[in-house]
Amino acid sequence: MEKLFTTRKIRLLIDSDDIDQKNKILDTLYQWRYICFKAANQIYTHHYVQQQLREMLYLTEGVRARLSDIKKDEYGILTTSRMNTSYQVLAQNYKGSIPMHIMSALNGNLVASFNKMNKALASGESTLPSFRREMPIPFKGTDVKKLRSSREGAVFHFSLFDIPFRTYLGKTGHDKREILKRLAAGQVKLCSSSLALDKGKIFMHAVFQTEAGEHELDQDVIAEASLSLDYPIMVLIAGKRYTIGSKDEYLYKRLAIQAAIRRKRKATAFMNQNSRRQLRKSTIDNLMQSEKRYVSHKQHVYSKRLIEICLKNKAATLLLVDQTEKEQQAKEDPFLFRNWGYYGLKQKIERKAEKAGIAVLVE
Repeated sequence: MEKLFTTRKIRLLIDSDDIDQKNKILDTLYQWRYICFKAANQIYTHHYVQQQLREMLYLTEGVRARLSDIKKDEYGILTTSRMNTSYQVLAQNYKGSIPMHIMSALNGNLVASFNKMNKALASGESTLPSFRREMPIPFKGTDVKKLRSSREGAVFHFSLFDIPFRTYLGKTGHDKREILKRLAAGQVKLCSSSLALDKGKIFMHAVFQTEAGEHELDQDVIAEASLSLDYPIMVLIAGKRYTIGSKDEYLYKRLAIQAAIRRKRKATAFMNQNSRRQLRKSTIDNLMQSEKRYVSHKQHVYSKRLIEICLKNKAATLLLVDQTEKEQQAKEDPFLFRNWGYYGLKQKIERKAEKAGIAVLVE
């Protein structure tokens, strides 16, 4: 059966009532994040230097750079495998300051990423990226220990590198709650994930490995969906018509946020440089992020409702009607292009349909 990967952003709280212990753990996590930031740049730098040795044609004929283990290749210049070279550097510099499972996960992720962009770097089409201090802390799924639930599955407790955590799922975290229940029951697998720190808050970007759902679908039933601004999604199945969302519902809050951003930007004209910078960094940036979160949330809600309707009617195929033409029209209309995310909604529909075993065709 086909394997699928699902990512969920889950808010975590330190599972302790001791304020001093909480502050100590939070300080430790920030220290680990800083080490990951430094280590990530070192990993890319070392592998880039190794790669460039083979391109230095101006070296003497006696220098034959082959990036392989000398124990396996007589012309090799490394004392170990390429993957292990950067891990050895991390172990030498950071062992004892951070769990080495984090360094192992970081090294594995970045070496794989470097290998993918290797050709672009060698040809000069891409430059060597640098990492930011706010980068997440990676870990392996097996590092999560003692996962258990309390309060009838409302809260989940676990330990990660001997740090006790509990989840905060809120009122709208039903899908997260269900997938965590399945994880505790061993029905899904937790893959390499990460911890993100944002203004004192802790979030886990959890990656779950699942299998395509087995639903009873009728190959003769086709759902025709039309994406538009008046009704985000209109669905026609077996003579029945469904509408998902409305123009007023979707646009009202988004346009209100945009109006607030414009007001704040106009106000900066009457401020000094320092006040202008602070306003832009705090209020305006927060409003822009708020708009992105709102749009993403609505697209998730609409796409989920569409797939639920398809499953209810046993539709095995979902046809997006006139989608190519609408995307072209949106590019020519500034208002549509700015306010209606055809691509994002289509992408979420395709992802959820794949999980449910529904084929998506774009007309």
